[in-house]
Amino acid sequence: MNNVFQTTVAGRPLVVEYGKVGMLSNAAVLVRYGDTAILVNANASGKPREGIDFLPFSVEYQERLYAVGKIPGGFIKREGKPSEKAILTARAIDRPLRPLFPKGYRNDVQIVCTVLSVEQDNVPEILAPNATSIALCLSSIPFDNPVGTVSVGMVDGEFVINPTLEQRGKSLLNLTVSATSDRVMMIEAGGDEIPEDVMYDAIMFGFEECKKIVEFQKELMSKIGKKKEEPKCFKADETVEKELREFASDMVKEAMYITDKDERNVALDGIKTKISEQFDEKYPDNQMDINDVFYRMQKEIVRSMLLNEHRRPDGRKFEEIRPLACEVGLLPRTHGTGLFTRGLTQVLTVATLGPLGDVQIIDGLGAEESKRYMHHYNFPSYSVGEVGPLRGPGRREIGHGALAEKALEPLIPSEEEFPYTIRLVSEVLSSNGSTSQASVCGSTLALLDAGVPIKRPAAGIAMGLITNEDLTHEEILTDIQGLEDFFGDMDFKVAGTEKGITAIQVDTKIKGLSNECIKNAIQGARKARLTILGKINECIPEHRDELSEYAPRAYTMNISPDKIRDVIGRGGENINKIIAETGVKIDIKEDGTIFILSDDKLNADNAIKMIETVTKEVTVGEIYLGKVTKTTNFGAFVEILPGKEGLVHISKLDFKRVNKVEDIVSVGDEILVKVTEIDSQGRVNLSRKDAIKESNSDEEK
Repeated sequence: MNNVFQTTVAGRPLVVEYGKVGMLSNAAVLVRYGDTAILVNANASGKPREGIDFLPFSVEYQERLYAVGKIPGGFIKREGKPSEKAILTARAIDRPLRPLFPKGYRNDVQIVCTVLSVEQDNVPEILAPNATSIALCLSSIPFDNPVGTVSVGMVDGEFVINPTLEQRGKSLLNLTVSATSDRVMMIEAGGDEIPEDVMYDAIMFGFEECKKIVEFQKELMSKIGKKKEEPKCFKADETVEKELREFASDMVKEAMYITDKDERNVALDGIKTKISEQFDEKYPDNQMDINDVFYRMQKEIVRSMLLNEHRRPDGRKFEEIRPLACEVGLLPRTHGTGLFTRGLTQVLTVATLGPLGDVQIIDGLGAEESKRYMHHYNFPSYSVGEVGPLRGPGRREIGHGALAEKALEPLIPSEEEFPYTIRLVSEVLSSNGSTSQASVCGSTLALLDAGVPIKRPAAGIAMGLITNEDLTHEEILTDIQGLEDFFGDMDFKVAGTEKGITAIQVDTKIKGLSNECIKNAIQGARKARLTILGKINECIPEHRDELSEYAPRAYTMNISPDKIRDVIGRGGENINKIIAETGVKIDIKEDGTIFILSDDKLNADNAIKMIETVTKEVTVGEIYLGKVTKTTNFGAFVEILPGKEGLVHISKLDFKRVNKVEDIVSVGDEILVKVTEIDSQGRVNLSRKDAIKESNSDEEK
């Protein structure tokens, strides 16, 4: 039986169909928002997965190019691995939902979102998390706390829910808010230096709209939702827990109060060894219980230390930032480098400048087709002192790179100001808290070192949260390190300039954040950000005046758009000739702007001259040195400019009577000619006789 329900979001219909498709899934919903349609299938395993200590929750977001009427590029002609945007969307769906599953629930849960149709005014990235929450709520999977998600834009100073394509083009803000009926679960934002108070108001504006979507989902649950299964949640054996606490609690507490990270880890390793010696033989089948209790003992001590003693594991004050260091110009052959260190977190970013033709082509569902600024992030295992395989970037690396890219994007100069493609690569050398925000800082240093005229320097910081069980006591931490992130309740990352916020990403491990927590985290991040910006300014106060000697130089010229085909030539003949003879790279825009990139100024100048020659207009009265391309019984055709010919009539070849054209000129001869006329059909008439006469006259003078 097909059940159809409808509500309105931002003046557009949100339609849910349940029971029509995907009959064998635990729950399958077809959700439409305008002409955008997504199918979500939710399923879970019947038993908990053994041998793990986490919720095996996976979200797969599948883009189908038929949704926008495209056939995939390349030879294979079918969708392959997920695009970066698909991976980022899957992460954004996962983050607000994961904390709402029962603690200790370890059944495999899989969400598959398949994008079937896309209308650019209604982006699937916002519909997908709503459809996922609906599917989970209607299923028998033990998830019963609906989450609503909206996008917030800011057009002409006004907030807009789920902005259309046209509105997104004008918006200074791209904010995504996910929330339950009473708390914000996730924030993802990019903005053009948005003031802190405006950003907070935008989040609250989106929160109110999320509540309406949640109420709609609750209505669906009451009418057609399945009965929820009783979850089988992991819980450590009580006897093992009691004995382990009696044996190790004092040792663990002593270790957790050691402020030095390395010394603390050595002490904890020693305790693990003692626990193993004491309990492995007695409880050989309870290793999972022992690990769980040991973890919870550490967590309880750290949280008590923070909440009750107002003391951080490394001895810092709650608003204090770890020691900072900045350095630029480390690598001699790269175009720009920046090394940023914050405590034991260290990131090296390298900037590379290339021609505009090196832009990244995007074959996806959105309106964007290319981008000229890219940020990539690498997180090798050695950054945390571990051994591991070196593979391609995972979801975390892609997500962190995208966040740093978003933070700097509003500050990148336009291609008219700086006609280069820009690639940043952040190498995480050491990690102990928020390497993504360290990447923002290192990238700012690299851009300034490369001579990129960014609007202003940017920096980022991660804020943390510790709360009690009933969420009535909250403590905000500035610049959280690994231990505080691991045992804490929130990772609130904020990047921006002295003027305002350019990016936010918020994850929670609890059932949402209070309004006061969000406000305090934003304000605390600003204070920390200004401190870091001060350190960056001490290192390099402004971008370098000169590019690296190893960076290519860009030159710009403008021609009439109707001359573009003359520059390109038949089958690319002209432009390929220019490139072959000068070694430059050339990019031509539809408006007639030409960008020339070369390591050698002389080659660039020669390319410019060749383009000027090709695009030069033939002028009546001008004398040209042309080449005879063809002879006939009535005259000779002469190429006076590349691709532009005129006719010298036989009577204009010489002062004396000419009986045969070949008596005066042959094909391939170079001769002086004067333009005597351009007729109404654009045909050019030339005279060799007049050119010789005028040249002789000039010599006599």
